[in-house]
Amino acid sequence: MKSEKAAGKEIKEMVLCALFVALIAAGAFIKIPVPVVPFTLQYLFTMLAGLLLGGRWGLISVGVYIILGLAGLPVFAQGGGIGYLFQPSFGYLLGFAAGAFVTGTIANRKSRPGYGRLLAANFAGLGIVYLFGMVYYYLMSNFYLGDPIGLWPLFVYCFLLAVPGDLVLSLLGAVLAKRLIPLIKMQRSVSLG
Repeated sequence: MKSEKAAGKEIKEMVLCALFVALIAAGAFIKIPVPVVPFTLQYLFTMLAGLLLGGRWGLISVGVYIILGLAGLPVFAQGGGIGYLFQPSFGYLLGFAAGAFVTGTIANRKSRPGYGRLLAANFAGLGIVYLFGMVYYYLMSNFYLGDPIGLWPLFVYCFLLAVPGDLVLSLLGAVLAKRLIPLIKMQRSVSLG
């Protein structure tokens, strides 16, 4: 049987996880209107889930978000439901989960990561997001939808035009995490009294 302290810690982790599920869902609908490709704050919250909760809990929070969306809750940018699996952009959602894990794992190897480690973690996670997203987009477009896309147009539309906003969010995420990680760790260490 778990001790009261261990159970309390697990409850705190689940509450933080649920908070990030809600933030990720809200982030899908917060659109920043910039020329060419408007972007949402969804990536910021998936990245922060990894940074602040660690790789495992960050992955769980994004995974729960994806499951809720596939179950039919309209939490994705264009709704929800199992049919979302057949959207070419679904790979980015899978990438958010893997990216949160990678970001959290890299950043939390040190108890107080510096800006360099946080940025490296964010950029590694961002690379994972785009890798998953672009591969899924290519496969769905070329082999399921019958609307073939070449590698150069894929690179331009699914990476080059979209990545500048996410690079800015990676910088913002590092700044926020540098300030929030000590607070989260302090809160986690507070006993139940």
